[in-house]
Amino acid sequence: MNRAGKRHPSHRHALHAIAIYEGIKGVAALAASIGLMELLHHDLRRITSELIGHFGLDPVRHYPALLLHYIDLLNNTNIRSLVLLALAYAVLRLAEAYGLWRERAWGEWLGAASGGLYLPLEIYHLSHRLTWPGAIVFLANLSMVAFLLMRLWRRRSEAVPFVSGSV
Repeated sequence: MNRAGKRHPSHRHALHAIAIYEGIKGVAALAASIGLMELLHHDLRRITSELIGHFGLDPVRHYPALLLHYIDLLNNTNIRSLVLLALAYAVLRLAEAYGLWRERAWGEWLGAASGGLYLPLEIYHLSHRLTWPGAIVFLANLSMVAFLLMRLWRRRSEAVPFVSGSV
């Protein structure tokens, strides 16, 4: 809020932009979990091999072989657990988006905490392989976390009035 007690429109727009971004991630996670459920009863290696052959790729070349390697890893994974994790992630992101859109303090806390969890991983990644896309993702995430923390700080300072002279 500004000195007149009115909300900053630019802050509301920024908060709504973050909410939309988090909502898109939630919908994408929901779509991924639905896609994973579709894979439960299929032979993924056979399907992938057919696709590689359909596009005329050599399965021993680097990228097709890498794809087959990760398909083998996925086949050895409990897909039901992945579906549950993806659903939990989707619910978390959609709840965060709702809280941010409605300008709720809990949404800002959730956004700052969940975004802040990624920062050490992004720093680690950048320290081993510095790329422009990685740096942009890190700076965008850092900006969002800083913005949400700033809002929480202002919300706290507005909620607790300081009375001078009292002990």
